[in-house]
Amino acid sequence: MNKVWLLVLVVFCHEIFSNGVVTNISTRPGVINVGAILSYNSLIGKVAKVAIEAAIEDVNSDPTVLAGTKINLTMQDSNYSRFLGIVQTLQFMGKDTMAIIGPLNSVTAHVISQIADELQVPLLSYSATDPTLSSLQFPFFVRTSQSDLFQMVAIAEIVDHYGWKVVTAVYVDDDHGRNGIVALGDALAEKRCKISYKVPMPPKATQDDITDILVKVALMESRIIVLHTYDGPGLVVLNVAKYLGMMDSGFVWIATNWLSTILDTDSPLASNVMDDIEGVITLRMYTPDSKLKRKFVSRWSNLTSGRNANGSFGLNSYGLYAYDTVWLLAHAIDLFFNHGGDISFSNYIRSSELQGESLNLDAVNIFNGGNLLLKSILQVNMTGVTGPIEFTSDRNFINPAFEVINVIGTGFRRVGYWTNYSGLSVLSPEVLYTKPTNRSSANQRLYSVIWPGQTTQQPRGWAFPKNGRQLRIGVPNRISYYEFVSQVKGTDMFNGYCIDVFTAALNLLSYAVPYKLIPFGDGLNNPSGTELVRLITTGVFDAAIGDIAITTDRTRMVDFTQPYIESGLVVVASVKELNYNASVFLRPFTPIMWIVTTIFFFFVGAVIWFLERRNNTEFQGSTKRQFATTLWFSFSTLFYAHKEKINNNPSRFVLLVWLFVVLIINSSYIASLTSILTVQQLSSPIKGIETLINNKDPIGYQQGSYARNYLVEELGIQESRLVPLNSAEDYAKALKEGPHKGGVAAVVDDRAYVELFLSTRCEFSIVGQEFTKAGWGFAFPQDSPLAIDMSTAILRLSEKGDLQRIHDKWLMRSACTTQGTTSEVDRLPLKSFWILFVLCGLACLLALL
Repeated sequence: MNKVWLLVLVVFCHEIFSNGVVTNISTRPGVINVGAILSYNSLIGKVAKVAIEAAIEDVNSDPTVLAGTKINLTMQDSNYSRFLGIVQTLQFMGKDTMAIIGPLNSVTAHVISQIADELQVPLLSYSATDPTLSSLQFPFFVRTSQSDLFQMVAIAEIVDHYGWKVVTAVYVDDDHGRNGIVALGDALAEKRCKISYKVPMPPKATQDDITDILVKVALMESRIIVLHTYDGPGLVVLNVAKYLGMMDSGFVWIATNWLSTILDTDSPLASNVMDDIEGVITLRMYTPDSKLKRKFVSRWSNLTSGRNANGSFGLNSYGLYAYDTVWLLAHAIDLFFNHGGDISFSNYIRSSELQGESLNLDAVNIFNGGNLLLKSILQVNMTGVTGPIEFTSDRNFINPAFEVINVIGTGFRRVGYWTNYSGLSVLSPEVLYTKPTNRSSANQRLYSVIWPGQTTQQPRGWAFPKNGRQLRIGVPNRISYYEFVSQVKGTDMFNGYCIDVFTAALNLLSYAVPYKLIPFGDGLNNPSGTELVRLITTGVFDAAIGDIAITTDRTRMVDFTQPYIESGLVVVASVKELNYNASVFLRPFTPIMWIVTTIFFFFVGAVIWFLERRNNTEFQGSTKRQFATTLWFSFSTLFYAHKEKINNNPSRFVLLVWLFVVLIINSSYIASLTSILTVQQLSSPIKGIETLINNKDPIGYQQGSYARNYLVEELGIQESRLVPLNSAEDYAKALKEGPHKGGVAAVVDDRAYVELFLSTRCEFSIVGQEFTKAGWGFAFPQDSPLAIDMSTAILRLSEKGDLQRIHDKWLMRSACTTQGTTSEVDRLPLKSFWILFVLCGLACLLALL
C-alpha cells in the first residue's frame, strides 16, 4: 500500500514540475547552473573560453568563495549568430540557469538582453561594449568590461590633442558599429570637432566592397580616419588602404581596440600584415600590473597548450575581463545567498499565449531571484586580475582607462594613457589617481608617434580632395569701390586689394589650392555680404573672399581668417570751413568754462584779502582801496604780475595752489587758440552718431553693407530713415543735397570705404568717433583647416610688410586728407578742468578754517 502512495506522490510531483507551478531548490545548494554563450572560433571567443574555464576551476576549488557550492558551467557556441544565441538562451532557461555569461558581441546582446529581461536572468558580458546597451533599456544586462563610450571619448581627446577638427569614420554597419560612431560624434562635438563623412561597411563586406568604400574615403578632404569594426574585416581594410596608398605620409589611422586585441592574441604577426598596419594608433583597455595579473599571465601558456593546432595564443584584455567576470559572478552569488536568496524558478506565464504554436515554451522558466542576484552583482567590490572592480551609479566600471598604442616596425609601443580622470597622459593611471585631477590642455601629453609613411612629423589632417574638384569661392560683384575688388570685364578674373591679399596669402601655403572665383551679385547693386556668407553654409560656395566685414552674426555661420584690414563704422557729413570774427579769442573755452574761471578769480582774491587784511598793510585802507587791491591782485596772477607781499602761511598755500591752476588754464588756452588760428577748422551740424540717433534726418548707407542691420537692430534707428546708396557718386550727391532736398544728413559706412571716398572730396569729412571696431576677413566653412592656415599666412604677410605694400598699391591717395574736427571739439569744456577747481576750492576752505 505504501508503495502505491509513493508512486502516486512521484506522479503528482512530476505534474507539478512539468506544468510550472514552481520549482524550488534549497538554500546553498551543492551545484548551481550558469550558462555561457561564446563564439569558439573568434579571436575573443577562443581566449575567453580558456579564461572562463580557468576561472570556474579556480572558483570551484576555493571553498571560501561559495562555501562549498560548485558552479556548473554550460558553454554554447553561437558562432556570432543571433538566432543561435536566442535558442541557446531559451535552452539555458529550461535548465534552471541563474545567470548567463556572454554573448560575445553587441548585436547578439541586443536580442538576448530582451529575453534576459523577460526571464529575469542577469546577463554578464565582457565584450559587448555597445554604449546603448544601457541599464534603462536592458536592466538585466551587465557589462563587465569598459564601455565603448569611454573608448570614443579617448579617441575624441586624441583628435583634439593634435589640433585636428574633422575625421572620417569607417565602421561596420551593425549595432556595434553604428552606436559606437554615434558616441564618437557626441564626444567630438564636445571638443568642437566633427565627423565629416560616415562610411558604413556591410557586416560581411568583401574585399571589392571595401575597395569601393576606401576609394570614396580617399576622395574626401579629411585624412583622419577612425576605423571601428571587428578583427577580420579590420585587417582587410588596412590591407586595401595600403594598396591604395592610404597608408602613406599625411594619413592618420585610429583603430578601436579590435587591433590591439589582434596584436595581443596573435603576435608575432606576419611581416606583410605588420607592413599594412604600421603607423596606426589603436587603444587597449588598461589593466594595472598586479600580483594576481602576473600569476594568471604566467599560467596562460600552460592553459592554452594543445588547444590550437597552430600552437598557443596570447592573452588579450578581453580574456582578463572574462576571467574576472566569473569571479564577479561568484562573489555576487555568495552575496545573494547571504541576503537570503533562494534559487527558485517559475514557468514563463505568457507561454500559454503561444499554445498551439509548437514552440515548446512550457519549459522556459523565470528566475524568481533574478532581481536580488542583479542587485548583488552591482554591489560587488573586489580586486581581480583587471584591477579594482566596482560599479558606478550608471553601472559602468570605475576608473575607465585605455592605453594608447602606436604600431611601429615589427611590433608596437605604448605612447601614453587615457583616463576619464585626467585625460591623456604619459603617467600611468595609478600615479594620476594620487594627484588632483587636471584636464587642462597643457597637461595633456603623449609620447612622439611614428605616423603612416614612417614619419614623426604630425600630419596636417586634411588635404584637398583628389577628385579634380576646385574650391568654389564667391566674390562680391561690386559696382563701386573697384579698388577693393572688381571683375575684369570680359573675363572670369578679378583684381583689387582683397584679391591681391588672398593671392599673396595663398602663395605662402605649403600646398596647392585649386580654386575658381565665382562672382556673386546681379551687377546692378552691391551684393549683401551676409547673404554671401550664408551661401557657404548651404554648400553653394566653399569659401568667400572680398570686402567681407567680420560681424557677430556672420561668425555664427562661418569661420573667418585673421583680419587683413582693420575697419569700423564712421559717420561722414558735409563740412564747411569756419570763418572767425573778432571774438575768436573766446573760442578756446566754452561759456561755462569762462564763467567758472572768472568766479574763481574773484573767489581766490576774496580769500587772500580775508586772510591778509588784519596784519598786511597792503590789503588795508578804505573800502574802495581794499576792493581795488584785491581785484588787481586776483587778476594779476593770470600773468604772474602781482606785487603785493603775502605774510600769512595759509595765504601762501592758497596762492600756490591757485598759481598752479592758472598755469594749467593758461597753457591750455594758448595751445587751443594757436590750433584755432593756424589749423583749418571745419564745422558740421552733425557731431557724430549721437546726433543721428537723436534727430529724424535721413541717413545714407552702402547697399549690401552690414551697417543697415547695425543701425536698425543695435542703435534702434527707424528703417524708414535709411537710404541705400551704391557708389561714391551717390554719396556725394546725397550729402550735397542734404536732408531737406531729398538727400541725407550723413552717411554711415566702413572706414576703409570712407577713407577712399574722402581722398578726393575735401568738402566732406568724418565727424565724431568710430563707433564700432571690426575688420575684413576671408570666410570658410566652420572648422575648416584652411581658415587656420590662411590666418597664419596673413600674419606672415603683415610681419614681412607685404600687407602694407598691397594696401599702398591700391588704397594710397594724396589728393585730399581727411579732417574731422569741429568747433565744439576745439573748445575746452569745464569737465576737463573740474578737478583743478575742486583742489583750489578745498585749499581755500582749509586756509579759512
